[in-house]
Parts: sequence; structure tokens; C-alpha cells
Amino acid sequence: MKIYKAYKFRLYPTEEQRILIHKTFGCSRFVYNYYLNYQKESGVKKSFDLCKDLKELENNHEYLKEVDSCALRCAIFDLEDGFNNFFAKRSGYPNFKSKFARQSYRTSCVRGTYKGKVYSNIELDLLTRFIKLPKLGRVKIRGYRNKERIEGKIVNATISKDTTNKYYVSVLVEEDLLVEKVITPTSIVGIDLGIKDLVVTSDGIKYSNKKVLMKFEKRLKRLQKELSRREKGSKNYLKTKEKIARVHAKIKNYRKHYLNDIAKEIVNDHDIIVTESLLVKDMFKDKRKAFNKSLSDACISTLRSLIEWKCKIKGKIYYKINTYYPSSQICSYCGYKNSKLKDLSIREYDCPKCGSHNDRDINASLNIMFEGLKLHYQS
Repeated sequence: MKIYKAYKFRLYPTEEQRILIHKTFGCSRFVYNYYLNYQKESGVKKSFDLCKDLKELENNHEYLKEVDSCALRCAIFDLEDGFNNFFAKRSGYPNFKSKFARQSYRTSCVRGTYKGKVYSNIELDLLTRFIKLPKLGRVKIRGYRNKERIEGKIVNATISKDTTNKYYVSVLVEEDLLVEKVITPTSIVGIDLGIKDLVVTSDGIKYSNKKVLMKFEKRLKRLQKELSRREKGSKNYLKTKEKIARVHAKIKNYRKHYLNDIAKEIVNDHDIIVTESLLVKDMFKDKRKAFNKSLSDACISTLRSLIEWKCKIKGKIYYKINTYYPSSQICSYCGYKNSKLKDLSIREYDCPKCGSHNDRDINASLNIMFEGLKLHYQS
């Protein structure tokens, strides 16, 4: 089975390479905006027709010839994808790109053969820690220290610059998915996802919600207050803006590593994993501002996606139970449903029927596990 997998590396370009990267950002943005305006006025056309017209545009604007031609064509393909998503009602109408938004461009991998030797415009060498990119040549990279090489065929590379002025390259590779042999399941776990505790398993293990945003909230408030006092567009304004971006990057990385660690531990220790199928978008309709902030900080959907993906590549079994299954209201000992437990402030209770003492979250995870067992035997 073939899959597409992206490997992201930090780029360390020289001054000349950095200038060329910025030129390519601008040229790709210009081509995208030019043909978006063109299609607004004369109707939507296929990317094949626009690529034929690109040669004439390059002759009229000589600076377009300085940058990678594949990146300019990829900008046209991105525009076509934007229109396809719009017509399929997956997104809104394409917007013009701004130089103040995220800066990136994508370039395709082109291969050729000369005298029996295969050449490629994108080559990745993890031993010397360099990547060869069109027009840029060899650029120093960092990342994936434990890998000596990446198996598979390189499809394209996306070069980007984030708000903290760091450069990255994301290499998309087509690989054979080597799924581990499907094992006979010997263990199962039910997972209750929440805000007070991010994950509660049917084994009784609780993973706390680190509330990363709240840890940095005081610093962010101070910096944002400082930014509001700066003259917009001044050097001090841009310096403060970069400081804010660095704090947000730190929050993002902290969350990413923590969620990965949780997902890895759960998938490695169990053969069948069962989670809730929560409608997180509907949960944000709650009018309490503090609840919505904690919900967005928890990243429940990201964690669930990570668990599902890790199960797929490790040959484990993953189930999602019905969204409206009342896991918290049912007693895991006798099956009695107590509708009074809709009140989230009740964290522990005694079952009115059998008298067993239940922890709300552990009880819910046990019910999720039992529901997952039913789905497993039905399948």
C-alpha cells in the first residue's frame, strides 16, 4: 500500500539563498494573484491552459525567469485546487495572497536519465545534512537525527518561512506502508477525552491537561500590550511582533510533543483502542469563554487523529463509538442509566441501583471500552 508522508526539516540558507527564497515567494504570489484576477474577469480555466499562457507572462515580466519555474506552475495548480474546493463546497472562494501572511512556495520533483544515471532536481542527504533544491542548490538542514536515509520517491518540496523568521522545508515522499503484521488482539482500552483531564483510560490512568496557553498567557498579555503602544510598521513594532510569534511557536511545539507522547504510549501498550466521536465544533457553541479557551487549548481532535494514524501504521485496531452514546450516565457495573449526571459538576457518585462508587471519567472510559468490544465482535 502506497502512502504519502511529509518530512519537515529546518533550513539554514546562506544570504544569497535567502534572497532567492524571498524572490520566489514574491513571484509565486504574483502568479497566483495574476491568474486569480484573470479568472475573475474572463471565467475559470484549466491549469493546463494557464500554464501555456505562463510563458508569455514570463516574457513580459523578466524577473519571473530568475526563480524556479516549477514553483510558478505549482502556484497555478494551487489556484485550480482552490476553485475545485470552492465548487465542491469544501471551502470559500479563493482569496488574493498577501505578503504579510504565511510565506511559502512548492516545487515539484523532476527526474531525468543521462548515460544510465538518474538525476533529480530535489535530493535529500541525511548523512551530510544537506538538501538539493531547484535554483537554490545545496542547503544545510536539521531534523530526524536518528534517520540515515528516507526510503521512497520524493514527490515535491514546500519551502516556507514562519513568523519567527525561521525557514523550513517539507519534503513529500511516496512510500510503501509497511504495516506490522495484524496481531491477534489481547488488550483493549477505552479512552474518555475531556478538559479537566485530557485523557482518562479504562485502566484508570489519567493524563492531565497541561493548559499550555494559560502558562504563557501572562507573557502574551504583556507583549500584546507593548505591541499596541508601538508605532505600526516601526522596527520596534516588528521586534515585538516577532517576540509574540516566538511565544506562540513555543506553545505549539509544547502541545505537539505532549500529544505525540500520549498517543505513542497508548497505542504501544494496547491492541484495540476505542475513543469517543466528539463533535468538537458543536462544543465551541458553549457561551462560556473560559470553557472554549480550555477546549481549544486541549486539542482533542488532534490527539484523536494521532491515535488513529498510529493505529493504522502499527496494525492496531481503532474504533470510534457513536457521538451521542451516554457513556457518563451509565453505571459500568450494573448498566443503570442516571440522567441526573448530565450536570458536569458531579465528578463522583454512588449508583442508585447497585450502590457502587464511580469516578465519572473512569466510569465513562469503561463504558466506551465495553461499547468498543461490541463493535469488535460485530465486525
